[in-house]
Amino acid sequence: MAIKTERIEARFPAELKTLAERAAFASGYTLTDYLANLVRNDAPKRLQAQCDITIANEQFDQFAKACNSAEAPSPKIVAVATKLDEEGF
Repeated sequence: MAIKTERIEARFPAELKTLAERAAFASGYTLTDYLANLVRNDAPKRLQAQCDITIANEQFDQFAKACNSAEAPSPKIVAVATKLDEEGF
């Protein structure tokens, strides 16, 4: 079963196109396969970086301390949270 493909058009300066073609040839790929591999390898890393939050140990310790020392929520806040839960939020 063939994979459905879609066309992507891009314009590059001539020297960048030549560079990509040479790299593709040196890698044993067509230009299309070379560019597809670049996207396949780079895109997941870029997207994951958008989801990750990195903090220093000291920052995490401060966050954990704030969470552990937080006061119990007021009855008013509990009531509002309960209402939101009941309404499906």
